[in-house]
Amino acid sequence: MRSNTSLEQSLIHVVLVEDDVNFQDALIAAIETAPDIALRAMASSRAQGLRLLEQTPADVLLVDLGLPDGSGIDVIRAAHERWPTCNIMVCTTFGDEMHVLQSIEAGAAGYLLKDSAPQNMVNEIRSLHGGGSPISPQIARKILTRFRQPVPSGAILGEPREPAKPRVALSDKEQEVLECITKGFTSREIAALMSVSNHTVITFVRRIYAKLEVHSKTEAVYEARNQGLLP
Repeated sequence: MRSNTSLEQSLIHVVLVEDDVNFQDALIAAIETAPDIALRAMASSRAQGLRLLEQTPADVLLVDLGLPDGSGIDVIRAAHERWPTCNIMVCTTFGDEMHVLQSIEAGAAGYLLKDSAPQNMVNEIRSLHGGGSPISPQIARKILTRFRQPVPSGAILGEPREPAKPRVALSDKEQEVLECITKGFTSREIAALMSVSNHTVITFVRRIYAKLEVHSKTEAVYEARNQGLLP
């Protein structure tokens, strides 16, 4: 039989920054039915959300963009800096290109519109925590349209592309942390496996992000695989 401590560590800990009471209630009710997810804390404003970032990092952070005292993008940007191992997802009514791109640049790994059913949101939380990047279909189309590059006229099929970026050098500890991230371990779990503090793990993650020039766990895994740092 698993101990309470073991059970607590296996849960996906979620923090919600959302001012829509109806959405709050619906999501809380859905999370309460999920045995593997726990809502750790909730904020209803930008200021409250930023204060929550002073606590122990959560596994998943859900952020609305239209907060009463400012933009949720500020919370995303701060969370990306203070909680580098946390997976961040936008839950909003804003689907325009500007908000989408700003959120992704700030560190969001997922972007869902609020037309998704609460139970679907729970499944997307699991997907995000597992290394996925849940994105509403309408948002995915905007991103594809924005970044699709036309083939230059006269280009020859098979013509050599620009040389790839040089492979970065990670220390043994950074490589170990990167491999743990790829396997889906949280910062707390990595700290326990490596017998170091959670703060030390966060420091390693920040160094990895800086060397790979990325802003999220999903991007780090993708770029590391491109450079041959992961199988």
